[in-house]
Amino acid sequence: MKAARLHGPRDLRLESVREPRPEPGEAIVRITAAGLCGTDYEIWSGARPVAYPRVMGHELVGRVEAVAPDVTRVAPGDPVVVEPNYSCGRCPLCREGNRNLCLSRTTIGINVDGGFAELVRVPAQCCWRAAASAGSDALLLAEPLAVVVRAVARGAPKRGETAAIVGAGTLGLLALQVLRARGARVIVVSRSRRRFALASELGAEITHATSEGQPADAARRFSGREGVDLVVETAGTPEAVSHALELVRPGGRIVLTGLPHEPTSVSFFSVVRREVTLTGSMIYQDEFPEALQLVDSGAVRTGPLITHRFGLDRIGEAFAAHADANSIKVALEL
Repeated sequence: MKAARLHGPRDLRLESVREPRPEPGEAIVRITAAGLCGTDYEIWSGARPVAYPRVMGHELVGRVEAVAPDVTRVAPGDPVVVEPNYSCGRCPLCREGNRNLCLSRTTIGINVDGGFAELVRVPAQCCWRAAASAGSDALLLAEPLAVVVRAVARGAPKRGETAAIVGAGTLGLLALQVLRARGARVIVVSRSRRRFALASELGAEITHATSEGQPADAARRFSGREGVDLVVETAGTPEAVSHALELVRPGGRIVLTGLPHEPTSVSFFSVVRREVTLTGSMIYQDEFPEALQLVDSGAVRTGPLITHRFGLDRIGEAFAAHADANSIKVALEL
């Protein structure tokens, strides 16, 4: 079979490799589409080292090709999306239900070979059966959608509340739609206006570019009070965390999902004085079924977020397209 193997930073080669066979508890999935995300780009560029050679790819859609004899969860021919993170199942965090926080968590495409290939071997527990009528476009963003389904739930939005999304990338535009499905009114805040037309099309009532004025002023005008009830931060920058604190009202809630790696200057006086609730949200636990239901019902549209498509033999162009400021989601179609 063909697979794109990374042998070192920016050394990505399309190669013929041996087809995988399922071990006990595993399934082989024939990939029909794979999403390329910021983590893949970091690995490709060398910013996030992995054990080489490595087949990347963790946003995966396909059909089950084969299963081990002990697998009953899925069967050959089933259309599936792949949940790429799995925990050890043994540590205290896993036993208490916090498997997303497992310190021995394995990620397909990072710790083990992933889906930038014709076939991938995965634990069968990571396969979620999709509707037979669902196309690859609709399912391609199920994994990042599960991330924001959890984040929004941790913010506990109530119908009629006001909410702000910080960041208009893939996660932000998905979170916008999940909040709208929960009945919240939403403002989208970003550094530029580049994706604001799409944000409005997907349900944002108003948009605000931080380069054009203070987020706090926009939040007050939108909410009609001291700020919005809930902020979901998806940008992953220190500035985004600061913007979230400016947008939220006293007594409001902020959910952080963006994983900023740089130090963040947070005014904890403001957090305490205004009794702001700061909550982190890390990937997902059991949110894949809800993510698939949101896509199947049409409450979340993923197609408009796919801006570029490439075959596996053009994967180098796919990584170049990801770096284009106009791209949102780059898809590999096999």
